[in-house]
Amino acid sequence: MVRLSRRALVWILLVALPGRAAEVVPDVPPPHPFGADAPALDDWATGAWWKAAAGKGRNARPFPLDVPRSEVIAFALYTVDVPPGGGVGTLKLTAQLYPLEPGEPLEVVLEVDRGGGWVEAARAEVLYPGWDAHFRVASWDASRDVPYRVRHGIEAVFTGTIRRDPRDRDRLVVAVMSCNSSSTIGPREELVASLREADPDLLFFAGDQTYRHTQHTVGWIEFGLQFRDVIRDRPTVTIPDDHDVGHPNLWGEAGRKADRKDGADGGYFYPASYVNMVQRQQTWHLPDPVDPVPVEQGITVYFTRLGVGGVDFAILEDRKFKTGPLGTIPQLGPRPDHITDPAYDRRAIDLEGLQLLGTRQMDWLARWAGDTAGVRAKAVLSQTAFCGAVHLHGQPDNRLLADLDCNGWPQSGRNAALRIMKRAGAVHLCGDQHLAVVVQHGIDAHRDGPWSFTSPALVNTIYGRWWHPEDERPGANPVPGSPLPWTGDYLDGLGNRISMVAYANPEDRTDERKRGDGFGLAVWDFRAGTVTFHCQPRFAERDAGRPREYPGWPVVVPMERPGGAAP
Repeated sequence: MVRLSRRALVWILLVALPGRAAEVVPDVPPPHPFGADAPALDDWATGAWWKAAAGKGRNARPFPLDVPRSEVIAFALYTVDVPPGGGVGTLKLTAQLYPLEPGEPLEVVLEVDRGGGWVEAARAEVLYPGWDAHFRVASWDASRDVPYRVRHGIEAVFTGTIRRDPRDRDRLVVAVMSCNSSSTIGPREELVASLREADPDLLFFAGDQTYRHTQHTVGWIEFGLQFRDVIRDRPTVTIPDDHDVGHPNLWGEAGRKADRKDGADGGYFYPASYVNMVQRQQTWHLPDPVDPVPVEQGITVYFTRLGVGGVDFAILEDRKFKTGPLGTIPQLGPRPDHITDPAYDRRAIDLEGLQLLGTRQMDWLARWAGDTAGVRAKAVLSQTAFCGAVHLHGQPDNRLLADLDCNGWPQSGRNAALRIMKRAGAVHLCGDQHLAVVVQHGIDAHRDGPWSFTSPALVNTIYGRWWHPEDERPGANPVPGSPLPWTGDYLDGLGNRISMVAYANPEDRTDERKRGDGFGLAVWDFRAGTVTFHCQPRFAERDAGRPREYPGWPVVVPMERPGGAAP
């Protein structure tokens, strides 16, 4: 009797079955797909990945890659973009696979069940490097829930639900998350359970989904495994931040090549093909970019808009076009991006020609702000905050006056963007800062700008931050009755006006339950004309059956109608 290996048997069956794609994984996928100068980039999931050593310590893989073939589809995520007036939309869905073995097909199938049984909706190629596949279904009826499943080969199936668009509801709930520390591996059971209880209509992951830096495919799969049981059945926005593309910080300067790993000279350090893979894995499922022309090096763009429940979300790229500080402005601290000199002239770093969002993106954002027909509300989603609402960085004894790795610099670009958001009547949701805050921005005066909610880090082991004014005094017009001592009107270290309403400082970063991590919720109540910001700890205690929030939350703000007029 001839005994066949599992790989050989799978190969024979695939070739014999009719209707199967002829294209399969070769004996060894091409090694070093990002060039000979970057042989270790993403090498956990490229080339002869099954032969690579598992590694030890920080170089250890967080989970096995050679999974049973029935589990080779790691997760899937999707959006349905519904026009402001309602009706049919466009479904875009990404399936992320584990690395495939030689002889396996490079094709996946999307099937849906609208009540009459499973029917094929689309087929897609599994891309390499990255092992991701992408489906588009036009004229999608968004008026009801539709089960879906993604199939690969003979055994693998991943299931979920495409949710109906909540246009007819009085409330819309968006979960706001970022900064998922890779130094704490394993499930995120408490976060997923809390998210499922909150039952958001949209998930927004603002960046740093992984800190694997040079191993994005494995880091992205790790993130997906951690959150797939909430992602699988609701629309999800993921946008990559600096750590996702391998940087500690990123000033993209419209795609130029950076010479330094810290990115302070502006641009991208790793090859454009790697950056594009990261962006494809994380953002292909978003609506098509509104201005798709790539930037330098052929790096793609993804800034776009998404309609969910009648809310018009602008999804920004607030790293891609920004000018780097090194050689651009005077160095006023120990690093090009850190300012510690209290006597510096704020105007000296706000130079003509510095970019924040870039001309293309700003021009589009201005058009978006004025496009209000059929829109119930507007919101802006981006990676980081348009201010420096933090004093202590990394450690409680490391006080910085200003950190240029935020959208508070350059100040002129910040103010121009906020004017557009205010004109749109939009609130701003973001992450990145590892410190949850709610502020109302000031442009020409305190409190004349839009509201902004920065979510806490999901898992806050990488870089703690604190709001702690040096004089330990509240600002003017503090929040009446707040349990927090330092609310009110302030200038950040860049001279930007902010009104601090709530913040969630880490109590003890050595205690997993006191690090200040968790997630946020933004809740639009269309009948009441309000937006409510909630901030829930990762390990939330319960009070009268409800999860207890951080002190100072919830925060209720007026919902402005699109175009900026209060209801």
